[in-house]
Amino acid sequence: MIDTLPVELIAKIIGELDLDDVIRMSQLSRRLKLVASDAVLNVWRLPIMRTLRLNQYETALKNLSVHMSVPRHNWVDILAMANAPYILFESTLPNLKEAEWEEAFKMRFLPSWARRKRDKTWKATFLSVLHQTWHRSCTSCTTNEAWTKYIVLNRNGSANLLEVSSRNFNPVLILNDMRMQQNLLHLQIRARLVVQLADVRILALGTLDRPLSPLTVNPNAKVFLHPLDMDNDDDTTTAPIPPHLQMYSRLKYPLPAITHINYPFYSPGGADKRWIMPEEVGLEWVGGLMVVAQIIGQGQGPDVASANAWPPLQDHDLVIGPGRQQYMSLTWEDLWTIAPWLEEKISKRIDGQGLGI
Repeated sequence: MIDTLPVELIAKIIGELDLDDVIRMSQLSRRLKLVASDAVLNVWRLPIMRTLRLNQYETALKNLSVHMSVPRHNWVDILAMANAPYILFESTLPNLKEAEWEEAFKMRFLPSWARRKRDKTWKATFLSVLHQTWHRSCTSCTTNEAWTKYIVLNRNGSANLLEVSSRNFNPVLILNDMRMQQNLLHLQIRARLVVQLADVRILALGTLDRPLSPLTVNPNAKVFLHPLDMDNDDDTTTAPIPPHLQMYSRLKYPLPAITHINYPFYSPGGADKRWIMPEEVGLEWVGGLMVVAQIIGQGQGPDVASANAWPPLQDHDLVIGPGRQQYMSLTWEDLWTIAPWLEEKISKRIDGQGLGI
């Protein structure tokens, strides 16, 4: 009887099924197989996205590539969102076009990491970078990245791109040196999770205080963590953006984890802690704000369990503890991608130490 329905309605019905049921449906009849194979209708996308977001894909997706009725482009989303060990060691990868591997790379990784491509194909680059990142997430190895870059937003409106030996990189110690020079050591270090990606978290570390003088306030720190008029609480990725926010769009390259899926807008669920909390009323960011890219350690991934955990990671919990000791480089290109509204706010960009005079 279902064979008599319009193909659009059949596709909509199939799209509401679990992934395993979609596989079975695609094998029931010639017409259902044709509907399942249609790249425009793409009945696979919604079941695949639901499976990825529930973090229950190891079995369902493991051999999905052997089913020829699955449009290959669906694997771009899988490569962008699935965890590294599954992609590297468990899944059977399909034959994809070079452009699809390139898109998967841009959706998963920070833009500056594309410098590692050199003469390799996008497939080789994707798998190489993914393996290196996974390797560093579970070891202290720094062979592939001897120096780690980070950015400091200064209270005078300028910003510095700095680097430290990866083996000795410790953002808390670096920030303490900065705070000592700025006479802020008596105040507590504050850390905020700006956005979480598939393999790294972008963190901001600084100091909150009730300043006696506006000269100590870091204006770009608040702009970076809570841009003006972006406290949109839509909880779906398809909700329309209000007219006054049309200049912004949800981040797609790279694609945020489910915990920050609406970034740069607010993502409900408790993990998005950029927004001003009741205990922070009246406080201002003072001194320098350090921005780093932290590799997500094993067991710290963006699954549903971690998204619903309470309390969410904040302050020292973000930088102290197992799986929180490894960092990747963050450059100007990455910062403008994560926070494009900040680019026009920075009065001077300085590569290295100094005031840029």
